[in-house]
Amino acid sequence: MKGCEVMQNEELSTLNKLLKGLYMGVHAYDHFIEKAKGIELKQKFQAIQHEIREQALRIIERIQAIGGTPIESEGIIGAIQSYIVKLRIPDEDEQIIQKAIEGEQLGIEMTEKTVRGDLSAESEQIVRRVLDQDREHVRKLQEMIGQAV
Repeated sequence: MKGCEVMQNEELSTLNKLLKGLYMGVHAYDHFIEKAKGIELKQKFQAIQHEIREQALRIIERIQAIGGTPIESEGIIGAIQSYIVKLRIPDEDEQIIQKAIEGEQLGIEMTEKTVRGDLSAESEQIVRRVLDQDREHVRKLQEMIGQAV
């Protein structure tokens, strides 16, 4: 029984790390939306941000379903990173899109590292959907700057 509890604690820890990353993504898009000049670009960023919020909600629901308590913010380090990101966002829309692509790719990479081997089948399926959606965000963002996919 104890082994099962340890696995559940690892799973909860992993899901909360993922949730922290999603919060950071939502805040990064706040900054991108604020800096973007074009209305259409702002709307596309808002659509992606909405999807990230939905991802966070699915992770929160999963954490609660397995008896855990979801974190409620990105934490102090995440807040500091968010502030640094805000300072480094360029002024031109195309460069902002490039920053968003870099952020999405970093998020995918971190998620893949974080979730390796610590999840139940059900949680893994939820995370796979998050990763698939994040890869789709990258594809959409690349199209916005006219890059070949």
